[in-house]
Amino acid sequence: MTMPAYRSTTMGPNGMITTPHYLASQAGANVLQNGGNAVEAAIAAASTIAVVYPHMNSIGGDNFWLLYNHQTKQVKALNSSGRSGEHADIDFYQTRSLDKIPVRGYLSANTVPGAVAGWNEAYQYAQKNLKSTYQWKELLQPAINYAKNGFAVTPSQEFWTKVNCQDDLEFRCLQRFEEFRKTFLKEDGSSFKTGELMKLPDLAKTLELIANEGSKAFYEGEIARQIVADVQANGGLLTIEDFKNHRSDWVTPISVDYRGYKAYNLPPNTQGFASLSILNILNNFDLSTIEEGSVDYYHLLVEATKLAFADRDKWLTDPSFVDIPLDDLLSKSHGMDMANQINKDFSRKVEKQLDPKGDTVWFGVVDKEGNAVSFIQSIYHDFGSGIIPKNTGVLLQNRGSFFSLDENHVNCLAPKKRTFHTLNPALLLDGNDLKLVYGTMGGEGQPQTQAALVTRIIDYQFDIQKAIEAPRWLYGRTWGADSNNLKVESRVPESVIDSLKKLGHDVEVVDEFSDVMGHAGAILVNEENNVKLGGADPRGDGAAIGY
Repeated sequence: MTMPAYRSTTMGPNGMITTPHYLASQAGANVLQNGGNAVEAAIAAASTIAVVYPHMNSIGGDNFWLLYNHQTKQVKALNSSGRSGEHADIDFYQTRSLDKIPVRGYLSANTVPGAVAGWNEAYQYAQKNLKSTYQWKELLQPAINYAKNGFAVTPSQEFWTKVNCQDDLEFRCLQRFEEFRKTFLKEDGSSFKTGELMKLPDLAKTLELIANEGSKAFYEGEIARQIVADVQANGGLLTIEDFKNHRSDWVTPISVDYRGYKAYNLPPNTQGFASLSILNILNNFDLSTIEEGSVDYYHLLVEATKLAFADRDKWLTDPSFVDIPLDDLLSKSHGMDMANQINKDFSRKVEKQLDPKGDTVWFGVVDKEGNAVSFIQSIYHDFGSGIIPKNTGVLLQNRGSFFSLDENHVNCLAPKKRTFHTLNPALLLDGNDLKLVYGTMGGEGQPQTQAALVTRIIDYQFDIQKAIEAPRWLYGRTWGADSNNLKVESRVPESVIDSLKKLGHDVEVVDEFSDVMGHAGAILVNEENNVKLGGADPRGDGAAIGY
């Protein structure tokens, strides 16, 4: 059963940007309209959204990039995730009687933030390889302006602030941290309401330093010293050397064939190979015989997800520490073997419990020259660690809490190690030409939503906006749940839900446009006239802007 789109697809003959916050989209669109390239627009958008969508990301997090160079027809991949500190090891936590890394607080902030370094590395690439027109400091001006003069709080920010200020839940009780209260709550301790103006003066000063002195200010200058001093004063792990030694890495992107196209993603330590593995499995099914939105459609994609996640959970960690057999995992023969394990008559039971947590922003950009960026930036949980080192305004991520303290676990903690990352931006090429830029936030939901977008756009020829808006699902669990279930939006027909239950799926019906499903986006390039078609997710606060 198909449904109409609630919004129209945005179209632009020259360029397009889609982000989950309209102010970030506007910042990037202004760069494109004034002759900037896709990378420059991405930096403007990334820095802006780090200010105006603080519950979802921060300059204290990580980012990953896929870049398409139209002139060379090459896809480049940049991993700007931070490594654990030089003193971060299993013994540190176990001697404190901890059997797992805390989700919040100073002990969860055990990895160096890579975001700012990622902006710089991409900027240097653009300076050398693309037609660059913007100075570094110009790109950060919108972010500085909003931090200094204020931005309107969105419904999403109001909701997640209230969720994270609950006295009865320790992992939610972020108001216990002094700088969190000072930064994100009013003087009386209440939350800002939708439409009220929020200013972040400490973050404005930090961004001004980065704008004037470059990324070195964050990793080798006053900002690093302030962050480390505060962290160490509160029993944390990060050192000045950890910041100085951070490096963002250009890595070889991974890919699989899908229906004659080539889908690209990031290699480990991201779960990009799980996203590609789902497509590799689906290649063995003729979706023209399966109605989109039917019980067979949802069942097939959920079962493919379970199989792809089994491989991911067995292997995914920092490839510097484990030799991951990517060629085998993404081979056509392995995809066929997994496809043969799917039973159309019942749901596979999975013992491992999946936590689809992850508060992140994905966005895409295509410029006039045809260069493109698929970009994702994250602090892991909503509001990350909850820690903001004094006088910096920098909200630190808690991505390092994903490390295991079991030395036999593939993703066990070790010094100077990158953890399992859910982040994975995606691209689809037709031969050597750009076809689709796509992605989403949402932790475990990212591979699932990427599969929804690709099947609906490529297999079912959905309009871009319609593909984003169509009812979605999420297999996994959430806070407080004891087991995996299958969440489906209430727009899925009741008859389909009943049929999924009969196949053995533990179905939970959620809101018709649930925030749990993440904020997806996509840009399609029309092969005939090069018009860019973009869409933004109504589950978020974003906009697609073309020109």
